[in-house]
Amino acid sequence: MAKQIFINLAVKDLQKSMDFYAALGFTNNPQFSDDSGKCMVWSENIFLMLLSHEKFSGFTSKPIADTKSAVAGLFSLSLESLDEVNLFMTKGLNAGGTEPNEMRDYGFMQQRTIEDFDGHTWEVFYMDVSKFPSGE
Repeated sequence: MAKQIFINLAVKDLQKSMDFYAALGFTNNPQFSDDSGKCMVWSENIFLMLLSHEKFSGFTSKPIADTKSAVAGLFSLSLESLDEVNLFMTKGLNAGGTEPNEMRDYGFMQQRTIEDFDGHTWEVFYMDVSKFPSGE
């Protein structure tokens, strides 16, 4: 079996969050979804679990962070071109996401940030490794 990653996020409105991530290009896997959690697929090995606060609380004894006022993690997705980054952002903003800062251009990488309804922060970027500084 291939190694996989499952990112679990506590969300207040499961359907609204599912619709947001679907607009970004994630697809729902109904086999691993129910009324308290939705499995959203990014790729063959990367999955996003959107969980109600009640369900999320069943996996931890710690309180759920208020990600609208504090960062609990930064999640990054690479895309194949700057045009794809901009299209991803347009879809996310049209679906109700927010862009908390301007695009950052590092020469070899362009990065934009989007937050969902719960304040979960995603960094989307395009990296051209041929432009990566050689260190000389």
